[in-house]
Amino acid sequence: MLLEEFDPNPSAVINPADVVRPVPGLPKVGVSCFSHRTFARMADALSAEECAATGIASMHLPVCRAAFCGTELALFLAPVGAPACVSVLEDLFAMGLEKLVLFGNCGVLDRAIGDCSVIIPTAALRDEGTSFHYAPAADEIEVNPRYREAFLRILDGHGCGHTLGKTWTTDGAYRETREKVARRREAGCVCVEMECAAVAALAAFRGKEVFQFFYAGDNLDAERWEARSLSGSAKLPEKDRVALLALELAQEMGRQV
Repeated sequence: MLLEEFDPNPSAVINPADVVRPVPGLPKVGVSCFSHRTFARMADALSAEECAATGIASMHLPVCRAAFCGTELALFLAPVGAPACVSVLEDLFAMGLEKLVLFGNCGVLDRAIGDCSVIIPTAALRDEGTSFHYAPAADEIEVNPRYREAFLRILDGHGCGHTLGKTWTTDGAYRETREKVARRREAGCVCVEMECAAVAALAAFRGKEVFQFFYAGDNLDAERWEARSLSGSAKLPEKDRVALLALELAQEMGRQV
């Protein structure tokens, strides 16, 4: 199979360093999300200022510098989908980013998981293609090997409930059939999204530290699909509180060497 042809050589025909250059003064720790509304509200609250830029063919993505409680952070919007997201993160790492908190919405496979509640992935099922270019072929990949306990302490400090479990990373958002949902639940998955496995593989391959977490959105565990807070304009105060959790974790990651 083509997806089993993993090549561990870190040098490719086109490398991030061929496209971008290190950015002097870029903070080593970053925070990113997939919602443009959440990103805009977070950047506005922190008076973030653009210091660099990257993007993909269809999208310009500014990279901002901001301070949170005395900690310098890089803020940027992550594009949706594993290939685009990983390409942008490759650029950011080449620019000088070393650590990242990445958060976003996900679909839940268990109706008992509350809307907008926090989900911490422990592993990801690799039902996408990008991760296979960064790690040997396997069904799963470990997620968040570091900083999990630090994040749990932050959640406890806010009295914020959470769910731990596997996530299902898939490229086919419109191919999440009932049969597949049932099989993924049997494999231990509590949620579904499009980037986690690929980002985890990239982080391990490049030797960077990325912590990923989600807030629960639409529900796939019902007779009919339930959108709940999937819309970017829904439950903004709750999503602002999720962004605060990400900022506090980034601050903690900046303290740990």
